[in-house]
Formats: sequence, C-alpha cells, structure tokens
Amino acid sequence: MMGESVENGPAMATPRVAVILPCYNEAEAIVQTVEDFRRVLPAADIYVFDNNSIDASRDLAAGAGAIVRRVSQQGKGHVVRRMFADIDADIYVMADGDATYEAAAAPAMIGAMLADNLDMVVGCRRDAVEAAYRRGHRFGNWALTTLLKQLFGRSFTDILSGYRVFSRRFVKSFPVLSAGFEIETEISVHALELAMPVAEVVTAYGARPEGSVSKLSTYRDGFRILRTIITLYRIERPVLFFGLIAAALALLGLVLAAPLIVTYMHTGLVPRFPTAILVTGLMILATLSAMCGLILDTVVRGRREVRRLAYLAFRAPADFARRD
Repeated sequence: MMGESVENGPAMATPRVAVILPCYNEAEAIVQTVEDFRRVLPAADIYVFDNNSIDASRDLAAGAGAIVRRVSQQGKGHVVRRMFADIDADIYVMADGDATYEAAAAPAMIGAMLADNLDMVVGCRRDAVEAAYRRGHRFGNWALTTLLKQLFGRSFTDILSGYRVFSRRFVKSFPVLSAGFEIETEISVHALELAMPVAEVVTAYGARPEGSVSKLSTYRDGFRILRTIITLYRIERPVLFFGLIAAALALLGLVLAAPLIVTYMHTGLVPRFPTAILVTGLMILATLSAMCGLILDTVVRGRREVRRLAYLAFRAPADFARRD
C-alpha cells in the first residue's frame, strides 16, 4: 500500500505491492500460500486468480483474506494476462498457489529490485525435496536455458520458475501471448529481448502439501517446451531459422544438380529434365526462404522498438523511493 514518511522534510512514497497467485484446484494449499505471503508482506494486496477450480479453492482463498478473481479461459497464460491487465501496483510478486515457493524470500527479492533498480527478480528454485522438481522438468529447464543463451547471449539459471517479482513497467509493457505453462518462457524472453536489468535470488522449493496434485504433465509439457524452442527460433531469430531452411534446400539442390552438371559438361545435354526442374524449384525456394528471413528480421526489430518505447513510458522501480 502507499505510505508517506515526513520525518526529514518532503514526503517519500513507498511502492504499492501486489501478490498475484494463479490458482487451479489448490484447496489443500491455497490457504497456506495466502497466509505465508500475508505474514511476510503485511501491507501488500494479495490476489488469487482462480482458473475454473471445481474444488473449494475460491472460498478458502477468500476466507484467508485474499481478493479473489475468476478467469474463465483455461490456462496459466490466460490467467497471467488477466492479472497483468487488471491489477494496478508498483511491484508485483507472482507465485503459484501450491505452497511450494518460499514466501519468506519475497522481501529480499523486492529489496534487490529497489536497490539495483531492476525490472524482474527470478526466484531460482533450490529443491528441498527431490520429488518436488521432476527430472523431466529439469531437462526442459536446461534445454530452454541453453537455447536462450544462444539466442540472446545470456539467460537465467531457472528459466521455468513461476516465482518472480516484476516492476510496473515490465508488467504493463508485456503483451502476453501464451495460453499455458509456457508463459514463464515468454516472460523470460521479454526481459532478454529488451535487455532489461534483471537478477536471480536462490529460494527454497518444497513439495506440495499432502493431497495436492501437480497440474503439469511431463510429456505434454515436454512437447510444449519443444514447440516453444522452435517458435523462439522462428520469431526471435528469423534470419537464422529461415537461413537454415534455405541452406538445407540449396544443399539438396546442389547434390541433385551435380550429376546433371557433370553430364552436361561431357555431352552438352541435360537428359534428366525433370530433375533439372526440381533443382530449379529447390533453388527458388531456398532464395525465397532467405528473403523471408531478412524481411522478418526487420519486422522483429520494429516490434522490439515498439516494446521498448512502451517499457520506457513507465517509471523505474527505484523512483518510488525518491522524494517527491
């Protein structure tokens, strides 16, 4: 909440903090989650965005003192889109409603943001229980981390963490496009794409309370990770993506053309005319693919400039600690 200090002259504003918690069938954990964040951030507004839960999650969250909102479109990406659009705050603390993230780390994450004027602080998970962080998710995390480092020259230790602190200018400049659990990847790409100042804080990561069940599927979400990797290459590095396609088509065309060239040099004839037509088509496609990459690269640069301008339209986090 907003407050003022008048001890040394002009008033000093304190940032409004909102804790935003996506929730889907978390009746066994949502009360503990709300209470944990209320204990460490007593002045913050705590919001629970329920995503069509069929258990008592909504009533339990409201009973614990949270402000409950409902999102009818199924999927964590849809929930994050509504949270970022509807909530007005200066600092946003996002975590899952399953009581696995360390609420006690939130003040330190907020402090790091204000001290260094950051736009995002990621809570890197240090699992206290081996079963809390499944092997398939570890591999997906490693794959995405490696990919983003290749694309942007830097990355995060825990790219799939759902525990993050955001500045207002991050939230209000982020056009959420994802529908499901790939939202964490999109969030990380947004920060890297605009070269935002970010940091990581190591936090404990525990197992779910007894009776609580994970909504993640190793194979389904693994496929989503693979699809996200391909999409990232296509959207963020079109020259590389379409250039690889162009190179493959051109190489195939040259392999097929080699015997034709040898025959033509010896006889002056092109006996396999259909193959010559195929080679011509492959080279045309290779050229078109390369040109698509160059054109889309210009579009990507323009889109990045628009995002940057939207980002710069809001105050930096540390501005809230300055005297009015």
